[in-house]
Amino acid sequence: MKTTRWAILGPGDIGGWFARALPGSAHGTLHAVGSTNPDRAAAFAATHGAPVTGSYEELLARDDIDAVYISTVNTTHADLAVAALKAGKAVLCEKPVAPSTAELERVLGQAAASGLPFVEAYKHRFGPFARALDAAVASREVGTALQLVASFGFAAGERTGRLFDPELAGGAILDVGGYPVALAVGLAAAAGVDPTGLRVTVAAGHIGDTGVDEHASATIAGAGFSADVECSIVAELPRSATLSGSTGIIELADVFGSRSASAASFIVRKDGRDRLVEVPTVDPFAAEADAVSQALLDGRTEAPEVPWAHSRSVARLLEQWRGALDAAPRG
Repeated sequence: MKTTRWAILGPGDIGGWFARALPGSAHGTLHAVGSTNPDRAAAFAATHGAPVTGSYEELLARDDIDAVYISTVNTTHADLAVAALKAGKAVLCEKPVAPSTAELERVLGQAAASGLPFVEAYKHRFGPFARALDAAVASREVGTALQLVASFGFAAGERTGRLFDPELAGGAILDVGGYPVALAVGLAAAAGVDPTGLRVTVAAGHIGDTGVDEHASATIAGAGFSADVECSIVAELPRSATLSGSTGIIELADVFGSRSASAASFIVRKDGRDRLVEVPTVDPFAAEADAVSQALLDGRTEAPEVPWAHSRSVARLLEQWRGALDAAPRG
């Protein structure tokens, strides 16, 4: 298979994880680094062995780049993705693609027009763990009428920077709330429930002094599926989940994995017995890169791990969640 020559747009912390993972991918190599800061791009490229640096515009004009990984702040994702797709590059974009469904649709419209892969990087959806979990749900191992409980939260230090800046689409929901929501969308789809029918029915949370949601919870419901989700940037929350059905429970002690390894196991509890499901782990960033490479090879615009229908549902639910908090009285 042809090697995919990658450019990283945004040489920050997350970009560094992607750069370190690429040598372990089956098909990708780091070729270029783009930034609004030339010195930062050069330093990152020297650290990770990329031969080419430049501004975003300079890199997108090159013909020796096949795909870009976008790891800039949330508010810049959509413009960079559209520009990259217009320039003939496949795109792997950090989540969330954009703060609004309208901006997501602008990106997906360009991907469709360009006929190129566009993939949202919800890392827990890539690799053997996600496939085994989906299979267990699809085969009705714990029955129907599924109820998910999932959370993701951490305690940030100072209330400054991107996370606490509403102008940069900060806040808990857009930073980490997408993890349990994307999990809910994926599992609903695996169960045969149309995720477009999911709605936020209850929402609660705390808006901090800077104007962003710092801690939030929501109930998401649809026909035959519901989820209670929680997120925070001011408190540590379990990165675990429980999926209860009519005949059993799936316990997911580490559902989202880490930045270097996907989750390795889950437990199916039914009929008074526990069954441990163990799977090989993968580097999630490498798995994301390979999903884009495979889509390029196959001539597909989507990856099955996070199809556009799932990105649309996640974006819509996050927008509903944030909108419910914004509309709630404060005091």
